[in-house]
Amino acid sequence: MTASPLRRRSAPQSAFQPAPSVEAAAPTPRRMGSGRYYNAAFKVETIKIFLGHHAVSDRGDLMMATTLGSCVAACIHDPVRGVGGMNHFLLPDLPETELRGDGAAARYGSVAMERLINGLLDQGAERRRLQVKLFGGARVIESSWDIGRMNSRFALEYVRTEGLILASHDLGGTSARRIHYFPHSGRALRRMLHPEAVSDTVEEERSFMSSLRREPVDGGVELFESGHPEGAEA
Repeated sequence: MTASPLRRRSAPQSAFQPAPSVEAAAPTPRRMGSGRYYNAAFKVETIKIFLGHHAVSDRGDLMMATTLGSCVAACIHDPVRGVGGMNHFLLPDLPETELRGDGAAARYGSVAMERLINGLLDQGAERRRLQVKLFGGARVIESSWDIGRMNSRFALEYVRTEGLILASHDLGGTSARRIHYFPHSGRALRRMLHPEAVSDTVEEERSFMSSLRREPVDGGVELFESGHPEGAEA
């Protein structure tokens, strides 16, 4: 696991594809530790992207997955290099109170996007080729401020400001989402979820937001390269 440095600067396509409703009938996933498991429905090794983390890979036999409520996930892909990655953040921008040291936590979109892009560039991607798909930003927490909408607005503005290619986006609404992403091909599948199926996700977001006044929580990047000894067959 390595963390990337923080700055390195330089007609939408078809939208997301709905994920097939296969999980309910699928066998229990085979766990591999550290958020990794074998997904029998898709027949691939899968990396769960937790809140405040991201991962990068060029493997064709690997999938990334996450569940989103108010959070946003960016799936970014270089189609020439065949490498992609996913992040998962809860808050739009880094406040001035956390500009020093370990306070630059990946729970913030501005940091999460920088780290994911830098991780892709480290693996041979080129910024001019990066294609972005954005998901999440639903209003699933009753609050006086709509954090999902703020996250969505931030993510779209970030892509525009940085001059990246917005391949598709599925943002907003009131339903949580489960995202399956294949980093080598850039293919993304989205499944809308009923509230009872994401109680843990919503509770995690509430807990994370209530901890903002306490110590910052930093995230990390994981690199999953071709030829990993524990990779599943495609």
